[in-house]
Amino acid sequence: MKISEIKPNPNNPRLIKDDKFKKLCQSIKDFPEMLELRPIVVNKDMIILGGNMRYKAAKEIGLKEIPVTIADLTEDQQREFLIKDNTSGGEWDWEVLANEWNSEELEVWGLDVPSFGTDEVLEKEQKDLSGDLKETFDVIISCNDETHQEQVYNKMIADGFNVRVLTL
Repeated sequence: MKISEIKPNPNNPRLIKDDKFKKLCQSIKDFPEMLELRPIVVNKDMIILGGNMRYKAAKEIGLKEIPVTIADLTEDQQREFLIKDNTSGGEWDWEVLANEWNSEELEVWGLDVPSFGTDEVLEKEQKDLSGDLKETFDVIISCNDETHQEQVYNKMIADGFNVRVLTL
């Protein structure tokens, strides 16, 4: 459909700004087939229900046509769709991402990969299920190689720490 026939939704509850928007534009340039797989969802009046930011990015990079799906929904269903389409389900499994994916590639694709500095210590408090306050600490240690990593891991286990290794 011609991009000029599609109308942005004035009630869109979600925005992408600055660097993230630039990444979205680049993503569409690099992999335009994504738009075919995830078309813009519009109502019968051609107002966008899902894909406002993809529409904006497609317009920004100069596309003249984009794929759309026309949804025949009631007003209440349209309002519900606006929220549900923008609600992320679940969380990233950072361990799987760190071990199975290239972090630079993930960043290029638009994922904000956390950066872990040398000897950075993050402190947080959380309540356990019994309601008692329990202090936990996330400690990030940079190792020179796998041997060093194994030594640090074994030492921490021997000292009674609960250890989880995340390799980036």
